[in-house]
Amino acid sequence: MMMNAVGFLKRHARKDTSVIEPAPLPVVGTTAQAVEQARSEGGYPHVVDGSELVNKRMMLCAIAAQLSFPEWAGRNLDALYDCLIDLSWLPKGEHVLIWSGHRVLAEHDPKAYRGIGSVLVAAAQESGERVFRAVCTTD
Repeated sequence: MMMNAVGFLKRHARKDTSVIEPAPLPVVGTTAQAVEQARSEGGYPHVVDGSELVNKRMMLCAIAAQLSFPEWAGRNLDALYDCLIDLSWLPKGEHVLIWSGHRVLAEHDPKAYRGIGSVLVAAAQESGERVFRAVCTTD
């Protein structure tokens, strides 16, 4: 089977790892500063250390652990969104997901980084008794 030039280029093109993904969420300083800010505003901080989270599955599991997702919750973007807009198992109030080391996922899996970031942004726009907000930090 012959491949045309466009097909060859698509199959053999290198990913440009020098392109930096923009942060999907507000960047608020250090993790300690973000935790302090969340607490001072009466919120519950939930820190996800992304320094070793290199793929979507790892990040979804880390978020689920930090926000105490129920056992039945799936590990995909739809389930992430559904859980983030519910949070009925947590105390009433604002819950702030603080994502440190977010650049690690951006470097290893840019598609997952964009997907998870977009779900976090979308869920933060929903409101209820348990408000969800997410931020990235510089460390």
